[in-house]
Amino acid sequence: MTDKAIGRAFEQPFHDEAAVWLQWANFEAAVLPNIGANLIAFRDTLNSISFLREPAADQMDDFRARPIVHGIPLLFPPNRYEDGKFPWNGTTYNFPITEEARNNHLHGFFHNAKFDVLDYGTTKTESFVVLSISVHKDHPIYTYLPHTFTIQLRYSLSEQGLFQHVQVRNEGNDALPCLIAFHTTLNAPFDSASSSDDYRFQMTIGNRWEMSERMLPSGKFQPLLKEEELMKSEGISPFWAPMDNHYTAVPQNGRNQMVLTDTRTGISLVYDVGTAYKQWMIYNNNATPGFFCPEPQTNLVNAPNVDIDADTAGVVSLEPGGIWEETGRLYVKYGK
Repeated sequence: MTDKAIGRAFEQPFHDEAAVWLQWANFEAAVLPNIGANLIAFRDTLNSISFLREPAADQMDDFRARPIVHGIPLLFPPNRYEDGKFPWNGTTYNFPITEEARNNHLHGFFHNAKFDVLDYGTTKTESFVVLSISVHKDHPIYTYLPHTFTIQLRYSLSEQGLFQHVQVRNEGNDALPCLIAFHTTLNAPFDSASSSDDYRFQMTIGNRWEMSERMLPSGKFQPLLKEEELMKSEGISPFWAPMDNHYTAVPQNGRNQMVLTDTRTGISLVYDVGTAYKQWMIYNNNATPGFFCPEPQTNLVNAPNVDIDADTAGVVSLEPGGIWEETGRLYVKYGK
């Protein structure tokens, strides 16, 4: 079988939005360069499975207005910052208040930004796309993050599933706050013939952070409920209770991951992320069946404002000329 028969990379709209598509064997994926390089689709076409929550054609305007709970949006810096304040190296950056009810800034500046497509194509082992965004003095994001840097994303499809490589390069003369997450939004059920009751997930969580009414951490931990202990072992429904929960990440057997299993079919989706992601967020839309978000995150929510050491909080100070990078993978285990 030739490369072209099992792998393709091409430009074609996703509904009415510009997209680059990847195909390899029974897998396909699509990424949206103009909306934060959001990996909006990851599918097993042979088994009619859609692993990620995708907007329908008539939902695209709503999606563009709030592109957080579909696909895999990039968050930089991720999650909430109290009163929009971000103290850094003796000064304080003022971020816009985007969560007015709690007076927080939420989710950073890249989930709806335009990325450049640097390259796409196929090799003997994969189809791939490379996307990039560079912030400099003339870029609108520089107003809030006055640093010169580039974020590059590379997605590839192969027989092993979907692979993600993210890289941040500090091209300026001062230290860059490097805080990053992905608001990964998974369908549950991902097989339309199953129901949400068929699904269980496991996750490499450690401690649960105590959160205020503003969803900001106190710096203290809460005892885990017995159901949360099940998340670390045999698994539990993604909708066992409303979750907008924040946990430390504690790798098990050297791996930092979430596993979502359809007990009807025996198919499991493994979300294996790097150990640089020291925190997990879990959001399930008030326990509403349909989707939930296991979000790998490098840093504690509101980290620069919490009285805790930088390493525990996951605050990375990327030196001039420095490169930070990490990988993740979504792959499928077929049971029964």
